[in-house]
Amino acid sequence: MIASMMELMAYANEHKCAIAAFNTPDIATLRAVVDAAEEMDAPVIMMHAQVHEPFAPIEYIGPAMVAAAKRAKVPICLHLDHGEDVAYCLRALEIGFNSVMFDGSTLPYEENVRLTCQVVEAARKVGASVEGEIGAMGKRELGTGAETEDAETIYTDPALAEDYIKKTGIDLLACSFGTAHGLYLKTPKLNFDVLKNVLARVQLPLVMHGGSGVSREDYRTAIASGIRKINYFTYMSKAGGEAMRAYVQSRENKPVYFYEADEVVYDAMKQNLKGAMAMFLGRD
Repeated sequence: MIASMMELMAYANEHKCAIAAFNTPDIATLRAVVDAAEEMDAPVIMMHAQVHEPFAPIEYIGPAMVAAAKRAKVPICLHLDHGEDVAYCLRALEIGFNSVMFDGSTLPYEENVRLTCQVVEAARKVGASVEGEIGAMGKRELGTGAETEDAETIYTDPALAEDYIKKTGIDLLACSFGTAHGLYLKTPKLNFDVLKNVLARVQLPLVMHGGSGVSREDYRTAIASGIRKINYFTYMSKAGGEAMRAYVQSRENKPVYFYEADEVVYDAMKQNLKGAMAMFLGRD
């Protein structure tokens, strides 16, 4: 069943937990997310990221996500992750997504505010919610892009976050406090004071991007500090990739069929994301 983002955020607030949000750029991943959520009887957020457009066009994968969510036995929100321009956010809303993120974090502040307001206005017309971002995580959603040794330069500024929320009317705020997209080359050092200081100024659900690869202790602390949505993709995808490699190697000189390998990938990702969901929901 399709549920609104704010319904899921209310659930997270009531249970003092975070809702897992998974990118689903292919059918195997989409199936893994829905089946895992049903097996765990848990709400979940299915996402499509604009950066995945070259190999997973939203016109193809979007309707499949909507159909799967409608048939699901658990509440599922359909969210656009890292919409990089207003037009793409509008495409997602037209397809049936009921939540969108406009990521203007790399733009000049006033430009970020102006464009976010446009997305909020469009979303309100169809009853959808909007996630915005202040601060940045260096690497983009596929784990590529600039890195910086001075992490504080991209942390979310609490005062700016408060101003941004007042001017735009967003529903959720993505905070930068030390996480990064992609694989971690070293243990991330998270600054939870950023979350606490932001939450002291705003009363919105906070979102953790780059959620793969964080320690259980840090997940717990982040949730206690106000995180209510955790984006998780890289390590789930990595689990699927490693399962694919093992399957191909096991075949030696035998034929390798994609549909069989796809099922192996599905199983591996489902197990990985069930572990993530259990942690975020406090069931592990």
